[in-house]
Amino acid sequence: MKKVMIVDDTPFMRAVLRSIIEPAGYAIVEAGNGEEAVSLYTEEKPDVVTMDIVMPEVDGIEAARIILESDPSAKIIMVSAVDSRDSLKEAIKIGVCDFIVKPFEADEVLEAIRRVLPGA
Repeated sequence: MKKVMIVDDTPFMRAVLRSIIEPAGYAIVEAGNGEEAVSLYTEEKPDVVTMDIVMPEVDGIEAARIILESDPSAKIIMVSAVDSRDSLKEAIKIGVCDFIVKPFEADEVLEAIRRVLPGA
């Protein structure tokens, strides 16, 4: 079973993403901030990560950068209400796979996961 790590500082948003992703047959791991995401990534080795951008401690862009430096093959999808070109450019520059803007539809989330995990 493929594993998805959901990273968001809002428990409600993690629950929403879980309710979309888990029924599609993925195992779920959750992190509440970027710092937690970095250490959990190393432990859990998820197949894909959904990463919020605006979080306390370590933001999503920095957490994604750290994860990608340690594992260049990491599959990270940024999920954020911040629809700024600067964030998008930075995310692409560091190597994230996709970008979903909140509010999103369930099928947008699943399509993004399928795009980064061919055959999943």
